[in-house]
Amino acid sequence: MFNFFGKKKREQKSNQTLFGTMLAFGIVGLIASFVLSVEEFHLLKNPDAVLSCSFNLVLNCAAVMQTPEAAVFGFPNMLVGLMGFPIVITIALLGLSNVKFPRWFLIGAEIGYGLGALSAFWLFFNSVYTIQILCPWCLTVTLSMTLLIATITRYNVMHGVFKLQKKYDKMLRKFFEQDYDKLAVAGWIVLLVALVIVKFGDALVA
Repeated sequence: MFNFFGKKKREQKSNQTLFGTMLAFGIVGLIASFVLSVEEFHLLKNPDAVLSCSFNLVLNCAAVMQTPEAAVFGFPNMLVGLMGFPIVITIALLGLSNVKFPRWFLIGAEIGYGLGALSAFWLFFNSVYTIQILCPWCLTVTLSMTLLIATITRYNVMHGVFKLQKKYDKMLRKFFEQDYDKLAVAGWIVLLVALVIVKFGDALVA
């Protein structure tokens, strides 16, 4: 009985940490999207405006905003963030309130977070290798989406949402129980930072 309550307490603590992290980066992502939206309006009013997130030739939001990649769906990308991050924040708050989510909802959240993360990574690699200019607030969104997809995936795996075959479910749970997922996320972030440094070097602070 004591083991049961101990396990339950550890699970609740883990959930609180996951949803707390989700809430924090949902807010960070929303702030980044809001600032980018405001900067976009400034740029529309004055194409020569110097934006607060434009520091040099490499770190330059204004230059990125004028590329086709900045409006993939025919409107500024940050508007997607303004719609999506409030949903993330709501899910996080519900999770912190110990709401029991239905399986279909969690799978939908996994898909939504996954698409958001893929979009952020796509823009990141385009910024580094095609546009060759970086938007600091876009990088903030990329970091946020990395942590958000990590949190929802960990929650879903630890709660058996994917309903995998017993053998694969056990293997996946063990991977997450030993925190290898956290190591993978940290490695991914280090890789992204390294790619930026290797590509731009001293130009980042020139």
